[in-house]
Amino acid sequence: MADNQRIDDLRRRIQKDPASIAFAQLAEELRRAGQCQEAVDTCRAGLSIHPGYLSARVTLGRALIELNQLDDALAELQLVLRSAPENLAAIRGIAEIHHRHGQLGEALHQYRNALTLARNDPDLERTVNELSREIEPQKPAAPTDGLSFAQMQQELLKHAPPPVPESSPAAPAQASDPPPVVPRVAAPPATTEIEPESPTEAAVDQAAPAASSEPEATQAGAAPEVQSVENPTHERALHSVAALEQWLDAIHVARTDERP
Repeated sequence: MADNQRIDDLRRRIQKDPASIAFAQLAEELRRAGQCQEAVDTCRAGLSIHPGYLSARVTLGRALIELNQLDDALAELQLVLRSAPENLAAIRGIAEIHHRHGQLGEALHQYRNALTLARNDPDLERTVNELSREIEPQKPAAPTDGLSFAQMQQELLKHAPPPVPESSPAAPAQASDPPPVVPRVAAPPATTEIEPESPTEAAVDQAAPAASSEPEATQAGAAPEVQSVENPTHERALHSVAALEQWLDAIHVARTDERP
C-alpha cells in the first residue's frame, strides 16, 4: 500500500511538471512493482527531455530485460557504459542479457567485471562460481592405482616414433657442362741414362790389373793412347776395349814364351 501511495505522489508531480526529473524515480518504482511496461513508457518520455540522465537509462534497460526485449535492453545499457564504463548496474544487466542468450563465456566475463566493483556481493560470487564450474569443469583426479586412459594416450604419443617423411621426387638431371679443355704440356727431353757395365767389361776391368802387373807384357803390347771424348759412356767403353787388347796381347806373349 505504501509503494502505491509513493507511485501516486510521483505521478502527480510529473503531471504538474512534465519536465521534472522525478520521472526516473517514478520509473524505478514502477519497475520494482512489476509494472515494467509503464516503467519503459515513463523512461522514454523523460529521456526525450533529459537524454543524459544515466540512471533513468539504466532503469529503462532493466525494465526491457524484464519484458524479455533483450536486444533493446542491450543497446540502452551499452549507451550507459560509453559514458560510465564502471556503472555496476549496467554491467550486471549486460551480463544477465548474455546469460539469457546462452552466451555463458561472455556472461561470466561481465559477471567477473561486476564482481571486481562489488567484491562482497554474495549473489555475484555465487553466480560467478556456478558459471565457472559449468564452463570450466574441474579436471578429474588421477587414479591412485595407475594412469588413466587419457594419460596413457599422452604417454604413447610422447614415445611414439616420428612419422617418416614422404620422399620427394627426384629432381630431373640437368645437362652437365662439357669438360674443360686441358692444354697439352710438352714432354720433358729424355735424359741420357748410363748403361750398366756388361759382364765382359767387368771381367776386363778385373783382368786389367793382372795384366798391368807384368812389365814385359805391358811394354810389348802397349796400345796407342785413345783420345777422350765428351760422352763418359763412350770413353769408358774405349778404356775397356784397350784393356782387353792389352790382356789378350799378354796372353799371346805368355803362350809364345812357353813354346820349346
